[in-house]
Amino acid sequence: MSEKTDKTGNGKKIVSTPRINVLGVGVSTLNLQSALNLISNAINEKEKGYICVTGVHGIVEAQQDVQFKKILNKSFLCTPDGMPLVWLGRYFGYKKMDRVYGPDLMKLVCDWSSKKGVSHFLYGGLPGVAEDLKRKLEVNYPGINIVGCYSPPFGPLSKDEEERLINIVRELKPDLFWIGLSTPKQERFMAQYLDKLDTTIMISVGAAFDFLTGRVKQAPRWIQRAGLEWFYRMCCEPKRLVPRYLKNNPIFLLKISLQLSGFKKYKMEGLED
Repeated sequence: MSEKTDKTGNGKKIVSTPRINVLGVGVSTLNLQSALNLISNAINEKEKGYICVTGVHGIVEAQQDVQFKKILNKSFLCTPDGMPLVWLGRYFGYKKMDRVYGPDLMKLVCDWSSKKGVSHFLYGGLPGVAEDLKRKLEVNYPGINIVGCYSPPFGPLSKDEEERLINIVRELKPDLFWIGLSTPKQERFMAQYLDKLDTTIMISVGAAFDFLTGRVKQAPRWIQRAGLEWFYRMCCEPKRLVPRYLKNNPIFLLKISLQLSGFKKYKMEGLED
């Protein structure tokens, strides 16, 4: 187990929360309420950082990409976005650990922020998705302060696009910068742009933009809690997701079995830096 300590721009050290080692990725021992508390504290103290909402897919991606593993481990929080990670946390003794699912975290933070004057920026999705999400959040959370939206191009930002984004964010200074891209693209974006953008906390929430706008149907809650959301999503989007899950799930099961049995040890690259 490990406790993650970050250093802010003003030299202060933030102790976020202990982490469990899942194949070398330090997963924060959180639940939704403790995640909200840490986010609230960071915003109040203006402590910059990024949050990776990470499930089995991200853990497996990190197995073949040391740089990506370091990005996850250098995050302010790496939340357990999947029941297998929650079950592992409870196995290691963190009985209050629970799923910190991107859409649920976003809804909880938006509800809290609507009463606090905290500002938001929405980045990601296909053209029009961020704007649609802004309208829905403003209806669901009266008083929420969403100061901007940006739908990025499919590929990396050009120099001009990057400069434009930096200038927009510098003018708006949002407290929270939400990113709705895919893994590992969204995590790489946060690691690259945290110091360039005038925002406090960046949070990658993957498909939450599509879920919360109703573009993609979410699995029923009982399926989510049973750890079968992957199967539900695979049935809904077989062409895109069957290759991912048929590859990632067996790899995860094999590797975590080796770790738990003590046959293989995994170093949490970057956590100690």
